[in-house]
Amino acid sequence: MTVQPNSIEGRDIAFHLHSYTNARKHEANGPIVMESGEGVHVTDTDGNRYIEAMSGLWSVAVGFGEKRLVDAAARQMQKLNYYHTFTHKSHGPAIELAEKLVGMAPVPMSKAYFTNSGSEANDTMMKLVRYRSNALGQPQKKKIISRIRGYHGVTLASASLTGLPNNHRAFDLPMPGILHTTCPHYWREGRDGESEEAFATRCAEDLDAMIEAEGPDTVAAFIAEPVMGAGGVVVPPATYWEKIQAVLKRYDILLVADEVICGFGRTGQMFGSQTYGIEPDIMTLSKALSSSYLPISALLINERVYAPVADQSSEIGTFGHGYTASGHPVAAAVALENLKIIEERDLVANAREMGEVMQAGLRRLADHPLVGEVRGVGLIAAIELVTDKAAKLSAQPPGDLAARGFAIMQKNGVISRAMGDALAFCPPLIVEKQHIDTIVETTARSLDELQASL
Repeated sequence: MTVQPNSIEGRDIAFHLHSYTNARKHEANGPIVMESGEGVHVTDTDGNRYIEAMSGLWSVAVGFGEKRLVDAAARQMQKLNYYHTFTHKSHGPAIELAEKLVGMAPVPMSKAYFTNSGSEANDTMMKLVRYRSNALGQPQKKKIISRIRGYHGVTLASASLTGLPNNHRAFDLPMPGILHTTCPHYWREGRDGESEEAFATRCAEDLDAMIEAEGPDTVAAFIAEPVMGAGGVVVPPATYWEKIQAVLKRYDILLVADEVICGFGRTGQMFGSQTYGIEPDIMTLSKALSSSYLPISALLINERVYAPVADQSSEIGTFGHGYTASGHPVAAAVALENLKIIEERDLVANAREMGEVMQAGLRRLADHPLVGEVRGVGLIAAIELVTDKAAKLSAQPPGDLAARGFAIMQKNGVISRAMGDALAFCPPLIVEKQHIDTIVETTARSLDELQASL
Protein backbone atom coordinates (compact mmCIF):
# COMPACT_ATOMS: atom_id res chain seq x y z
CA MET A 1 0.00 0.00 0.00
CA THR A 2 1.33 3.42 -0.96
CA VAL A 3 1.23 5.94 1.86
CA GLN A 4 0.04 9.37 0.73
CA PRO A 5 2.38 12.18 1.90
CA ASN A 6 -0.45 14.35 3.27
CA SER A 7 -2.24 11.54 5.08
CA ILE A 8 -1.84 11.11 8.83
CA GLU A 9 0.35 8.09 8.10
CA GLY A 10 2.48 10.11 5.70
CA ARG A 11 2.92 12.91 8.21
CA ASP A 12 3.96 10.35 10.81
CA ILE A 13 6.66 9.07 8.45
CA ALA A 14 7.80 12.62 7.72
CA PHE A 15 8.12 13.90 11.27
CA HIS A 16 8.11 11.12 13.87
CA LEU A 17 10.98 8.87 15.02
CA HIS A 18 9.49 5.75 16.63
CA SER A 19 10.60 3.65 19.58
CA TYR A 20 11.59 0.00 18.96
CA THR A 21 11.06 0.38 15.22
CA ASN A 22 13.17 -0.14 12.11
CA ALA A 23 13.22 3.47 10.91
CA ARG A 24 13.88 2.66 7.24
CA LYS A 25 11.20 -0.02 7.20
CA HIS A 26 8.82 2.48 8.79
CA GLU A 27 9.50 4.93 5.96
CA ALA A 28 8.34 2.26 3.52
CA ASN A 29 5.39 0.81 5.42
CA GLY A 30 4.11 3.58 7.68
CA PRO A 31 2.19 3.16 10.95
CA ILE A 32 -1.13 1.81 12.09
CA VAL A 33 -2.68 4.88 13.70
CA MET A 34 -4.90 4.18 16.68
CA GLU A 35 -7.85 6.50 17.15
CA SER A 36 -9.84 5.26 20.13
CA GLY A 37 -9.99 2.66 22.87
CA GLU A 38 -12.72 1.10 24.98
CA GLY A 39 -12.33 -1.68 27.52
CA VAL A 40 -9.96 -4.30 26.08
CA HIS A 41 -10.31 -2.96 22.53
CA VAL A 42 -8.59 -0.30 20.43
CA THR A 43 -9.71 0.96 17.03
CA ASP A 44 -7.53 2.40 14.26
CA THR A 45 -8.26 5.23 11.85
CA ASP A 46 -9.47 2.73 9.23
CA GLY A 47 -12.11 1.43 11.63
CA ASN A 48 -10.37 -1.87 12.37
CA ARG A 49 -11.04 -3.05 15.94
CA TYR A 50 -8.51 -5.11 17.88
CA ILE A 51 -8.35 -6.89 21.21
CA GLU A 52 -5.32 -5.28 22.87
CA ALA A 53 -3.86 -8.48 24.27
CA MET A 54 -0.75 -6.58 25.47
CA SER A 55 -2.54 -3.83 27.45
CA GLY A 56 -0.67 -1.37 25.27
CA LEU A 57 2.80 -1.88 26.72
CA TRP A 58 1.90 -4.29 29.57
CA SER A 59 0.22 -1.39 31.31
CA VAL A 60 -3.45 -0.48 30.75
CA ALA A 61 -4.69 -2.47 33.73
CA VAL A 62 -8.21 -1.02 34.03
CA GLY A 63 -8.75 -0.94 30.28
CA PHE A 64 -9.15 1.87 27.78
CA GLY A 65 -11.61 4.74 28.13
CA GLU A 66 -12.14 4.52 31.90
CA LYS A 67 -14.20 7.64 32.67
CA ARG A 68 -13.24 7.72 36.35
CA LEU A 69 -9.61 8.31 35.42
CA VAL A 70 -10.54 10.99 32.91
CA ASP A 71 -12.63 12.74 35.57
CA ALA A 72 -9.88 12.43 38.20
CA ALA A 73 -7.44 14.10 35.83
CA ALA A 74 -9.89 16.89 35.01
CA ARG A 75 -10.68 17.60 38.68
CA GLN A 76 -7.04 17.81 39.64
CA MET A 77 -6.16 19.86 36.54
CA GLN A 78 -8.69 22.47 37.63
CA LYS A 79 -7.60 22.48 41.28
CA LEU A 80 -3.79 22.39 40.99
CA ASN A 81 -2.55 21.58 37.51
CA TYR A 82 1.12 21.43 38.49
CA TYR A 83 3.45 21.77 41.39
CA HIS A 84 6.84 20.34 42.25
CA THR A 85 8.31 18.47 45.20
CA PHE A 86 11.66 20.31 45.48
CA THR A 87 12.86 22.31 48.51
CA HIS A 88 10.30 21.18 51.09
CA LYS A 89 7.30 21.70 48.77
CA SER A 90 4.56 19.12 48.35
CA HIS A 91 0.90 18.68 47.48
CA GLY A 92 -1.97 16.42 48.44
CA PRO A 93 -1.95 13.87 45.61
CA ALA A 94 1.77 13.10 46.00
CA ILE A 95 1.44 12.74 49.76
CA GLU A 96 -1.62 10.51 49.50
CA LEU A 97 -0.04 8.33 46.82
CA ALA A 98 3.20 7.94 48.75
CA GLU A 99 1.24 6.89 51.84
CA LYS A 100 -0.89 4.52 49.77
CA LEU A 101 2.08 2.79 48.13
CA VAL A 102 4.07 2.39 51.33
CA GLY A 103 0.95 0.90 52.91
CA MET A 104 0.40 -1.49 50.00
CA ALA A 105 3.98 -2.77 49.90
CA PRO A 106 4.36 -6.50 50.56
CA VAL A 107 7.29 -5.89 52.93
CA PRO A 108 8.00 -2.92 55.24
CA MET A 109 9.01 0.16 53.26
CA SER A 110 9.99 3.59 54.50
CA LYS A 111 9.53 6.10 51.67
CA ALA A 112 8.25 6.52 48.14
CA TYR A 113 10.11 8.57 45.55
CA PHE A 114 8.34 9.58 42.34
CA THR A 115 9.67 9.52 38.81
CA ASN A 116 8.00 9.47 35.38
CA SER A 117 8.75 6.06 33.85
CA GLY A 118 10.10 2.66 34.78
CA SER A 119 13.38 3.61 33.11
CA GLU A 120 13.70 6.71 35.29
CA ALA A 121 12.80 4.73 38.40
CA ASN A 122 15.60 2.24 37.76
CA ASP A 123 18.01 5.00 36.78
CA THR A 124 17.24 6.74 40.07
CA MET A 125 17.65 3.44 41.90
CA MET A 126 21.21 3.19 40.59
CA LYS A 127 21.99 6.69 41.82
CA LEU A 128 20.50 5.91 45.25
CA VAL A 129 22.58 2.75 45.53
CA ARG A 130 25.77 4.72 44.80
CA TYR A 131 24.76 7.54 47.14
CA ARG A 132 24.05 5.05 49.92
CA SER A 133 27.37 3.26 49.50
CA ASN A 134 29.23 6.55 49.77
CA ALA A 135 27.18 7.47 52.84
CA LEU A 136 28.17 4.18 54.46
CA GLY A 137 31.85 4.76 53.76
CA GLN A 138 31.92 1.98 51.15
CA PRO A 139 32.93 3.85 47.97
CA GLN A 140 34.05 0.61 46.33
CA LYS A 141 30.60 -1.02 46.74
CA LYS A 142 28.94 0.19 43.54
CA LYS A 143 28.47 -2.75 41.16
CA ILE A 144 24.97 -3.91 40.30
CA ILE A 145 24.12 -7.37 39.01
CA SER A 146 21.24 -7.83 36.61
CA ARG A 147 20.35 -10.85 34.46
CA ILE A 148 20.74 -11.81 30.83
CA ARG A 149 17.40 -11.00 29.11
CA GLY A 150 16.25 -8.89 32.05
CA TYR A 151 14.51 -5.63 31.11
CA HIS A 152 14.90 -2.52 33.24
CA GLY A 153 14.61 0.46 30.90
CA VAL A 154 16.32 2.51 28.23
CA THR A 155 18.19 5.43 29.83
CA LEU A 156 21.98 5.07 29.69
CA ALA A 157 21.96 3.58 33.18
CA SER A 158 18.78 1.49 33.04
CA ALA A 159 19.56 0.20 29.52
CA SER A 160 22.86 -1.01 30.95
CA LEU A 161 20.85 -3.03 33.48
CA THR A 162 18.72 -4.42 30.66
CA GLY A 163 20.25 -7.66 29.42
CA LEU A 164 19.14 -7.59 25.77
CA PRO A 165 21.70 -7.11 22.98
CA ASN A 166 19.68 -4.66 20.88
CA ASN A 167 19.46 -2.30 23.86
CA HIS A 168 23.28 -2.20 23.95
CA ARG A 169 24.37 -2.39 20.30
CA ALA A 170 25.57 0.95 18.85
CA PHE A 171 24.77 2.73 22.16
CA ASP A 172 28.18 1.80 23.67
CA LEU A 173 26.48 -0.04 26.51
CA PRO A 174 26.48 -1.47 29.10
CA MET A 175 28.24 1.05 31.31
CA PRO A 176 31.07 -0.18 33.57
CA GLY A 177 29.98 -1.64 36.88
CA ILE A 178 26.94 -3.48 35.51
CA LEU A 179 27.08 -7.28 35.36
CA HIS A 180 24.65 -9.86 33.97
CA THR A 181 24.15 -13.31 35.44
CA THR A 182 22.27 -16.38 34.20
CA CYS A 183 18.80 -16.02 32.69
CA PRO A 184 16.45 -18.29 34.70
CA HIS A 185 14.73 -19.80 31.64
CA TYR A 186 14.63 -23.51 32.38
CA TRP A 187 13.25 -24.58 28.98
CA ARG A 188 16.00 -22.74 27.13
CA GLU A 189 18.94 -22.80 29.58
CA GLY A 190 18.42 -26.08 31.45
CA ARG A 191 20.85 -28.89 30.65
CA ASP A 192 19.91 -32.39 29.55
CA GLY A 193 18.73 -34.36 32.57
CA GLU A 194 18.83 -31.31 34.84
CA SER A 195 15.74 -30.91 37.01
CA GLU A 196 14.04 -27.55 37.42
CA GLU A 197 15.24 -27.30 41.02
CA ALA A 198 18.78 -28.29 40.05
CA PHE A 199 18.71 -25.54 37.42
CA ALA A 200 17.60 -23.04 40.09
CA THR A 201 20.52 -24.18 42.24
CA ARG A 202 22.90 -23.62 39.33
CA CYS A 203 21.50 -20.10 38.79
CA ALA A 204 22.17 -19.30 42.46
CA GLU A 205 25.66 -20.82 42.23
CA ASP A 206 26.39 -18.74 39.13
CA LEU A 207 25.38 -15.61 41.03
CA ASP A 208 27.49 -16.61 44.03
CA ALA A 209 30.51 -17.26 41.79
CA MET A 210 30.10 -13.88 40.07
CA ILE A 211 29.97 -12.08 43.42
CA GLU A 212 33.07 -13.90 44.62
CA ALA A 213 34.94 -13.18 41.39
CA GLU A 214 34.09 -9.48 41.51
CA GLY A 215 34.69 -9.20 45.24
CA PRO A 216 31.69 -9.17 47.60
CA ASP A 217 32.72 -5.78 48.97
CA THR A 218 32.29 -4.27 45.46
CA VAL A 219 28.73 -5.51 44.75
CA ALA A 220 25.95 -3.24 46.02
CA ALA A 221 22.71 -4.59 44.55
CA PHE A 222 20.96 -7.24 42.49
CA ILE A 223 17.97 -6.24 40.35
CA ALA A 224 15.40 -8.57 38.82
CA GLU A 225 11.80 -8.77 37.69
CA PRO A 226 9.72 -11.36 39.60
CA VAL A 227 8.71 -12.62 36.15
CA MET A 228 10.78 -11.40 33.20
CA GLY A 229 8.61 -9.36 30.84
CA ALA A 230 10.19 -8.00 27.66
CA GLY A 231 12.89 -10.67 27.82
CA GLY A 232 10.25 -13.23 26.88
CA VAL A 233 7.90 -13.72 29.86
CA VAL A 234 10.35 -15.96 31.69
CA VAL A 235 8.78 -17.55 34.77
CA PRO A 236 11.35 -18.42 37.44
CA PRO A 237 11.97 -22.13 38.09
CA ALA A 238 10.83 -23.68 41.36
CA THR A 239 12.95 -22.63 44.39
CA TYR A 240 14.78 -19.97 42.31
CA TRP A 241 13.90 -16.95 44.40
CA GLU A 242 14.49 -18.73 47.69
CA LYS A 243 18.01 -19.64 46.59
CA ILE A 244 18.86 -16.28 45.02
CA GLN A 245 17.81 -14.41 48.16
CA ALA A 246 19.96 -16.67 50.33
CA VAL A 247 23.01 -15.68 48.26
CA LEU A 248 22.22 -11.97 48.51
CA LYS A 249 21.73 -12.15 52.29
CA ARG A 250 25.03 -13.97 52.70
CA TYR A 251 26.89 -11.07 51.08
CA ASP A 252 24.68 -8.21 52.38
CA ILE A 253 23.64 -7.17 48.87
CA LEU A 254 20.49 -5.11 48.31
CA LEU A 255 17.64 -6.75 46.43
CA VAL A 256 15.75 -4.59 43.94
CA ALA A 257 12.43 -5.98 42.67
CA ASP A 258 11.52 -4.43 39.33
CA GLU A 259 7.72 -4.58 39.59
CA VAL A 260 7.12 -2.30 36.60
CA ILE A 261 5.25 -5.06 34.73
CA CYS A 262 4.36 -7.46 37.55
CA GLY A 263 3.02 -4.89 40.00
CA PHE A 264 -0.66 -4.21 40.75
CA GLY A 265 -2.14 -7.59 39.93
CA ARG A 266 -0.49 -8.97 36.84
CA THR A 267 0.68 -12.26 38.40
CA GLY A 268 -2.55 -12.89 40.32
CA GLN A 269 -1.27 -11.18 43.49
CA MET A 270 -0.98 -7.43 44.04
CA PHE A 271 2.79 -7.70 43.49
CA GLY A 272 4.96 -10.29 41.84
CA SER A 273 7.07 -10.25 44.99
CA GLN A 274 4.12 -11.80 46.84
CA THR A 275 3.69 -14.48 44.20
CA TYR A 276 7.30 -15.62 44.62
CA GLY A 277 8.07 -14.81 48.26
CA ILE A 278 10.50 -12.00 47.41
CA GLU A 279 11.54 -9.57 50.16
CA PRO A 280 13.04 -6.57 48.36
CA ASP A 281 14.88 -3.58 49.80
CA ILE A 282 13.78 -1.45 46.84
CA MET A 283 10.79 -1.80 44.53
CA THR A 284 10.38 0.05 41.23
CA LEU A 285 6.81 0.64 40.04
CA SER A 286 5.18 2.12 36.93
CA LYS A 287 2.85 1.06 34.08
CA ALA A 288 -0.26 -0.25 35.90
CA LEU A 289 0.32 2.33 38.65
CA SER A 290 -1.75 4.72 36.52
CA SER A 291 -2.77 2.22 33.83
CA SER A 292 -0.52 4.46 31.68
CA TYR A 293 -3.22 7.12 31.49
CA LEU A 294 -0.48 9.54 32.53
CA PRO A 295 3.26 9.01 32.99
CA ILE A 296 4.22 8.24 36.58
CA SER A 297 6.52 5.80 38.34
CA ALA A 298 7.85 5.30 41.83
CA LEU A 299 10.54 3.70 43.94
CA LEU A 300 9.77 2.27 47.34
CA ILE A 301 12.79 2.07 49.64
CA ASN A 302 13.11 0.47 53.04
CA GLU A 303 14.73 2.03 56.10
CA ARG A 304 18.13 0.46 55.51
CA VAL A 305 18.22 2.30 52.17
CA TYR A 306 16.55 5.53 53.34
CA ALA A 307 18.50 6.18 56.54
CA PRO A 308 21.99 6.46 54.96
CA VAL A 309 20.57 8.51 52.08
CA ALA A 310 18.91 10.92 54.51
CA ASP A 311 22.12 11.22 56.52
CA GLN A 312 24.14 11.97 53.40
CA SER A 313 21.66 14.62 52.26
CA SER A 314 22.05 16.28 55.67
CA GLU A 315 25.83 16.24 55.40
CA ILE A 316 25.81 17.68 51.87
CA GLY A 317 22.92 20.03 52.54
CA THR A 318 20.54 18.65 49.93
CA PHE A 319 19.56 15.49 48.08
CA GLY A 320 20.76 16.64 44.67
CA HIS A 321 18.37 14.72 42.49
CA GLY A 322 14.89 15.37 41.12
CA TYR A 323 12.63 15.67 38.08
CA THR A 324 10.39 18.58 37.16
CA ALA A 325 7.38 16.27 37.11
CA SER A 326 8.27 14.04 40.09
CA GLY A 327 4.94 13.25 41.75
CA HIS A 328 3.03 15.44 39.28
CA PRO A 329 -0.31 16.22 40.95
CA VAL A 330 -2.47 15.22 37.97
CA ALA A 331 -0.60 11.96 37.39
CA ALA A 332 -0.69 11.19 41.12
CA ALA A 333 -4.44 11.87 41.29
CA VAL A 334 -5.01 9.52 38.35
CA ALA A 335 -2.82 6.85 39.97
CA LEU A 336 -4.80 7.08 43.21
CA GLU A 337 -8.10 6.67 41.37
CA ASN A 338 -6.63 3.83 39.31
CA LEU A 339 -5.61 1.97 42.48
CA LYS A 340 -9.10 2.54 43.90
CA ILE A 341 -10.60 0.91 40.80
CA ILE A 342 -8.23 -2.08 41.03
CA GLU A 343 -9.22 -2.59 44.67
CA GLU A 344 -12.96 -1.83 44.39
CA ARG A 345 -13.46 -4.11 41.40
CA ASP A 346 -11.14 -6.78 42.84
CA LEU A 347 -9.18 -6.87 39.61
CA VAL A 348 -6.36 -8.80 41.24
CA ALA A 349 -8.79 -11.67 41.84
CA ASN A 350 -10.03 -11.31 38.27
CA ALA A 351 -6.44 -11.51 37.05
CA ARG A 352 -5.99 -14.69 39.07
CA GLU A 353 -9.24 -16.27 37.81
CA MET A 354 -8.95 -15.16 34.19
CA GLY A 355 -5.23 -15.93 34.31
CA GLU A 356 -6.06 -19.58 34.94
CA VAL A 357 -8.40 -19.52 31.95
CA MET A 358 -5.77 -17.89 29.72
CA GLN A 359 -2.94 -20.18 30.83
CA ALA A 360 -5.08 -23.27 30.26
CA GLY A 361 -6.27 -22.02 26.88
CA LEU A 362 -2.81 -21.20 25.58
CA ARG A 363 -1.41 -24.49 26.89
CA ARG A 364 -3.90 -26.32 24.70
CA LEU A 365 -1.79 -25.04 21.80
CA ALA A 366 1.37 -26.78 23.09
CA ASP A 367 1.02 -29.64 20.58
CA HIS A 368 0.96 -27.30 17.59
CA PRO A 369 3.95 -27.99 15.29
CA LEU A 370 5.22 -24.41 15.72
CA VAL A 371 4.94 -24.24 19.52
CA GLY A 372 8.04 -25.03 21.54
CA GLU A 373 6.86 -23.85 24.95
CA VAL A 374 3.86 -22.13 26.54
CA ARG A 375 4.73 -20.33 29.77
CA GLY A 376 3.27 -17.74 32.09
CA VAL A 377 1.50 -16.95 35.35
CA GLY A 378 -1.63 -14.94 36.04
CA LEU A 379 -2.45 -12.65 33.12
CA ILE A 380 0.98 -12.72 31.50
CA ALA A 381 2.11 -15.44 29.12
CA ALA A 382 4.21 -16.26 26.10
CA ILE A 383 4.31 -18.85 23.34
CA GLU A 384 7.80 -19.73 22.10
CA LEU A 385 7.72 -20.48 18.38
CA VAL A 386 10.00 -23.07 16.80
CA THR A 387 10.40 -24.86 13.50
CA ASP A 388 12.27 -27.75 15.15
CA LYS A 389 10.66 -28.84 18.42
CA ALA A 390 13.32 -31.40 19.36
CA ALA A 391 16.22 -28.99 18.88
CA LYS A 392 14.24 -26.00 20.22
CA LEU A 393 15.27 -24.03 17.13
CA SER A 394 13.37 -21.49 15.07
CA ALA A 395 13.63 -20.27 11.50
CA GLN A 396 16.40 -17.86 10.65
CA PRO A 397 16.96 -14.99 11.04
CA PRO A 398 16.18 -14.97 14.79
CA GLY A 399 12.87 -13.30 15.56
CA ASP A 400 11.49 -13.63 12.04
CA LEU A 401 8.99 -16.36 12.90
CA ALA A 402 7.43 -14.45 15.80
CA ALA A 403 7.36 -11.23 13.77
CA ARG A 404 5.41 -13.00 11.05
CA GLY A 405 3.09 -14.57 13.62
CA PHE A 406 2.51 -11.17 15.24
CA ALA A 407 1.57 -9.64 11.87
CA ILE A 408 -0.91 -12.44 11.12
CA MET A 409 -2.52 -12.14 14.55
CA GLN A 410 -2.84 -8.38 14.15
CA LYS A 411 -4.50 -8.89 10.75
CA ASN A 412 -6.89 -11.26 12.52
CA GLY A 413 -7.80 -8.69 15.16
CA VAL A 414 -5.59 -9.46 18.18
CA ILE A 415 -2.53 -7.41 19.13
CA SER A 416 0.19 -9.42 20.85
CA ARG A 417 3.93 -8.66 20.87
CA ALA A 418 6.85 -10.42 19.21
CA MET A 419 9.85 -10.76 21.53
CA GLY A 420 12.65 -12.75 20.00
CA ASP A 421 10.86 -15.87 18.80
CA ALA A 422 8.07 -15.62 21.36
CA LEU A 423 4.59 -14.12 21.18
CA ALA A 424 3.56 -12.36 24.40
CA PHE A 425 0.12 -11.91 25.97
CA CYS A 426 -0.76 -9.46 28.74
CA PRO A 427 -4.41 -8.35 28.45
CA PRO A 428 -6.00 -5.72 30.71
CA LEU A 429 -6.96 -6.90 34.18
CA ILE A 430 -10.63 -6.31 33.28
CA VAL A 431 -10.51 -9.03 30.60
CA GLU A 432 -13.44 -11.47 30.50
CA LYS A 433 -13.61 -15.12 29.46
CA GLN A 434 -15.14 -14.25 26.09
CA HIS A 435 -12.14 -12.06 25.28
CA ILE A 436 -9.68 -14.76 26.33
CA ASP A 437 -11.53 -17.33 24.24
CA THR A 438 -11.17 -15.00 21.24
CA ILE A 439 -7.47 -14.47 21.95
CA VAL A 440 -6.83 -18.22 22.13
CA GLU A 441 -8.94 -19.03 19.07
CA THR A 442 -7.27 -16.26 17.05
CA THR A 443 -3.83 -17.43 18.14
CA ALA A 444 -4.59 -21.01 17.07
CA ARG A 445 -5.91 -19.87 13.68
CA SER A 446 -2.97 -17.53 13.18
CA LEU A 447 -0.47 -20.28 13.98
CA ASP A 448 -2.13 -22.46 11.35
CA GLU A 449 -1.85 -19.62 8.81
CA LEU A 450 1.78 -19.09 9.78
CA GLN A 451 2.57 -22.78 9.34
CA ALA A 452 0.88 -22.82 5.93
CA SER A 453 3.01 -19.87 4.83
CA LEU A 454 6.32 -21.54 5.62
